[in-house]
Amino acid sequence: MRTLGGQRAVRGVDPVDLPAADVPWCEELQGRTVVLKCGGSTLDDPALRRSFAQDVVELWHAGLHPVVVHGGGPQISSMLDRLALEVRFEAGMRVTTPEAMDVVRMVLTGQVQRDLVGAINAHGPFAVGMSGEDAHTLTAVRRPAWVDGRAVDIGLVGDIVSVAPDTVRNLLAGGRIPVVSPVARGADGQIYNVNADLAASALAVALGADRLVMLTDVPGLCADWPRSTEVIPRLTAGELDALLPGLAGGMLPKMEGCLRAVRSGVGRVHVLDGRTPHAVLRGVLTEEATGTTVLPDDAAHGVARDAEEALS
Repeated sequence: MRTLGGQRAVRGVDPVDLPAADVPWCEELQGRTVVLKCGGSTLDDPALRRSFAQDVVELWHAGLHPVVVHGGGPQISSMLDRLALEVRFEAGMRVTTPEAMDVVRMVLTGQVQRDLVGAINAHGPFAVGMSGEDAHTLTAVRRPAWVDGRAVDIGLVGDIVSVAPDTVRNLLAGGRIPVVSPVARGADGQIYNVNADLAASALAVALGADRLVMLTDVPGLCADWPRSTEVIPRLTAGELDALLPGLAGGMLPKMEGCLRAVRSGVGRVHVLDGRTPHAVLRGVLTEEATGTTVLPDDAAHGVARDAEEALS
């Protein structure tokens, strides 16, 4: 990265758009892998998609190895509506019939991924799109679900049981930015719709990523939603584990993915508001980002105090 008057200047981004503090510790991340999960709500906004793509390229210029996993919920729902197919969610997951699965594959790999790859490649020949089906990168089994203590059928929704990261590593070694659609194949040949947060978590673990960044459409994890909108700035894996049973909707699989990641070797997870331009740069290259950071239990002195203050 370039410097401007002692401050690190990000290529293509006015320094006034970034925190004023220098970020000398970013050299520690050079050569490290960072997995970025971007939701369909962010990618549905052309301006936010361009901002996200620019951030991804800037991480590459800064010497990091970014890997992108994308969602596409709004786009899938829109196509299902157009085809007069049911849109329904249970336990924070899309109920995926065989007909809906065809739409999921078509929209994720044929529309959302293509738009994101194009946005990144507007800055150079960086991005290569792939699906979790490619080279058996992601293998899944049917995921069970419960609502109020009862089992519910959510159809062809998968939970990842193994990751073969060699294809992604080869792309990184070649200087590329992998863009991965969260679709997986089962050992029985069945194709599964995988929650993008859980796919990003599993891929981050398999790659030995230093960071996992989850972009969402809320400011972060709230301590007592919906009664309070106060965001918990930092918490440990153990503290998140205690909060997990009280979460609902889309936040449940997201935070489940965060917990799996930090308990399996990922250095830290940032849950950031994807509606904020350049949220990724702030979250990865500075320590001044808003949102929620999840840390391993042995990595954060004083995190419990921060969580208690947020809950009080």
